[in-house]
Amino acid sequence: MDEPAPYQEVLDEVAPRLKALRAKRGLTLAALSEATGISKSTLSRLESGQRRPSLELLLPLAGAYHVALDDLVGAPEVGDPRVRMAPRAMQSGGTAVALTRGPGPLQAYKMIIPDRGTEPELRTHEGYEWLYVLEGRLRLVLAGHDLVLGSGEAAEWDTRLPHWFGSADGRPVEILSLFGRQGERMHVRAKPHA
Repeated sequence: MDEPAPYQEVLDEVAPRLKALRAKRGLTLAALSEATGISKSTLSRLESGQRRPSLELLLPLAGAYHVALDDLVGAPEVGDPRVRMAPRAMQSGGTAVALTRGPGPLQAYKMIIPDRGTEPELRTHEGYEWLYVLEGRLRLVLAGHDLVLGSGEAAEWDTRLPHWFGSADGRPVEILSLFGRQGERMHVRAKPHA
């Protein structure tokens, strides 16, 4: 299977961003074509994703919309290595904060999981997960195992195995999660003490 091209997710978002920006500005394809010198058919194919964006097409569009090229394509920030953390509510309850930004094979999250008060509902999906318990007690149901992990303990598994995790004792549990596509595993390297 072919590996996705770097920044493919960023490139895939250009077409809808171009279409939304033109709609927000209230421009027709004809008016934008006149302002940029790009044919209506090319603009239409760019907005539908049928044509890959190129610098020679994006520069005139950025000028016509009066936006920076980085904003037009949604390029990830460079220079400042800090990740701007924005908590988001998880469907199953609790809060997740992405600790990585942009595309990549491994994604890191800090999660606070409340007591869900429900019986485990095992799920499967593609990928590989590694969890580390920062605070609290985590119940991990994994295939035929029912485990409790405390602060400082970690677990890793292939997510194609039926699994569920949540609070083990009715109180919130705080964890770090590293998730990767199928075949991506965490490799921990440590120097031995002399």
